[in-house]
Amino acid sequence: MEQLNRIELRGIIGNVTLSNVGENRVLNFSLKTEYCYKRDNNPVIEEVWHRVTAWEGKDMPDFSLFKKGMTVYVLGRIRSFKFTGSDGVDRTSQEVLAKTISIVDNDDYCQPQMR
Repeated sequence: MEQLNRIELRGIIGNVTLSNVGENRVLNFSLKTEYCYKRDNNPVIEEVWHRVTAWEGKDMPDFSLFKKGMTVYVLGRIRSFKFTGSDGVDRTSQEVLAKTISIVDNDDYCQPQMR
C-alpha cells in the first residue's frame, strides 16, 4: 500500500522570514491554527503553531505579499529533522513543507465553530 504524507492547514501568519538560498527564494513563516470545542459547557480554544517552509516556484504566489496577520491556506507535507541544541542535546523538530499556498480573503474566512 502506498504511504501518504499530506497536510492541509488554514490559519493566520505570525512571523515571516524571506531569504535567498543560491538563486532561489525561501519563505519561512509561523502559522496559527485553532480548534474550538466545549468542555463542561465552557468554550475551549486549542491554539497550535506550525512552522511552514515554502520554495519559490510553481503554485506559489509572490512571496513579498506575505505579511503577519494574513490568513492563508497551505497544502504540503510534514518533514522531520534532527539537530543539536545550544545545550548539546539532540532534538527532533517538524515543519510543514508547502507544495501550494493560497491567500484567503479575510471576508471569506470564518472563525472555527464551537463543537
